[in-house]
Amino acid sequence: MKSLRGLLHLQQVRELSLFVILILVLLLFGSQIDGYFSPRTFSRIATTVSIIMIVAVGQTIVVLTRNIDLSVGSIVGFTAFFIGQQFGFNRDLHPAAAVALAMGVGALAGMLNGFLVAYGRVPAVVVTLGTLAIYRGALVEYSGSQSIATRMLPDWIKELPQQTVFTIGEVEFGALPVIALVAVILFQMILMYTSFGRRLYAVGSSTEAAEVAGIPARRLVFTAFMISGALAGLGGFVYLARIGTITAVAATGLELQVVAAVVVGGVNTNGGSGTVFGTLLGAVLVGTIEQSLIRMRINEFWKDALLGVFILIAVTTDSVMMSRLRTWWAARAQKAHKREALSAPTAGQVEA
Repeated sequence: MKSLRGLLHLQQVRELSLFVILILVLLLFGSQIDGYFSPRTFSRIATTVSIIMIVAVGQTIVVLTRNIDLSVGSIVGFTAFFIGQQFGFNRDLHPAAAVALAMGVGALAGMLNGFLVAYGRVPAVVVTLGTLAIYRGALVEYSGSQSIATRMLPDWIKELPQQTVFTIGEVEFGALPVIALVAVILFQMILMYTSFGRRLYAVGSSTEAAEVAGIPARRLVFTAFMISGALAGLGGFVYLARIGTITAVAATGLELQVVAAVVVGGVNTNGGSGTVFGTLLGAVLVGTIEQSLIRMRINEFWKDALLGVFILIAVTTDSVMMSRLRTWWAARAQKAHKREALSAPTAGQVEA
C-alpha cells in the first residue's frame, strides 16, 4: 500500500481515471459512428480542442488562485475580429506581430479583470460576468454590424489549420494543436518547477496564510488574470485561423466549454490543486464529446444539454471517488501506523 501511495498522488489518480473515461467515451462513440477511428476524426477533434485548450490553460491559472474568469469567450471573439480587421488594413502584417498584438489585446482585457478582483476586492464571478457583457458589447459596437470575411485574410493564415508539423503513422499533427500543446507543456513546467507556480498553489490554498508568509497574493491574482487574458487573445488568433469568418457573436459560449474542461480536468474550484495536464485531458474529453455529438447529428439544444449532463456526472463521480479514496488511504495509513507501533521493541526489550 505504501508503494502505491508513493507512486500515485491523488491528482494522478484523478487524471488516470479521466483518461480511462476518455477511452470509454471513444469506444462508445466508435460503436455508434461509422469510420469513427480514422485520422480525419482525430484531426477534426484536435483542431477543435486546440482553441478550448489554449484558453483553458489560462483559466487553470486563474482557478488555482480560487477565482474564475467568465469573460474569456468575449475576449476571444473581440481579439479574433480585431486581428482580422488589422489584416484587412495591412495584409503584410507579420505573423509574429499578429500573435503579439492578439495576446497584447487579451492581456489588457485580463488586466482590467485582475485589477478589479485583486485590488478592488470585487468577487471574480461578478467582475468577469460584467466584463463578459462589456467586451461582447464592445465587439458589437466596434464591428458596426460588419463581419470579417475569409477573403480579407492573407493566404498564410488561411492555410495555417492545414499545415502539418509532424506525423505519427497516418495521424497528422497540425499547427493549431501543436500551438496548444506548447502552451500546455510550458505552463505545466511553470507550475511544477518555478516559484511562481508554487506561489499560485499557496494563494489558492489560503490567501491569508500566503500573505502572512510574505507572498504578494494580490499581485499574483492580478498576474493570473493577465495571463488568462493573454492566452484568450492567443485563442482569438487561433479562432480566426480556424473559422475565418468572424462576426459579433464569435466564440459565444466558449467560456462554458473552457470552465467545463478545467473542472472536469480535476482543477479544484476552491483553488490550490490541479494541473494543466489534467486540464488538457478535460479539454480533449469536452471537445471529443462535442464533435462526436455533431457527427451523430444531434440537435444543438440536446447537444448542449447532454454535454452539461455528462459534465455533472463526471464532476460528481470524481468528487465521490476522491473522497472515498482519501478516506480509504487514511484508514490504511492509520492501520499501518498502529502495526508499526505494536511491532516496535519496548525500552525493556531493548535493554534485555
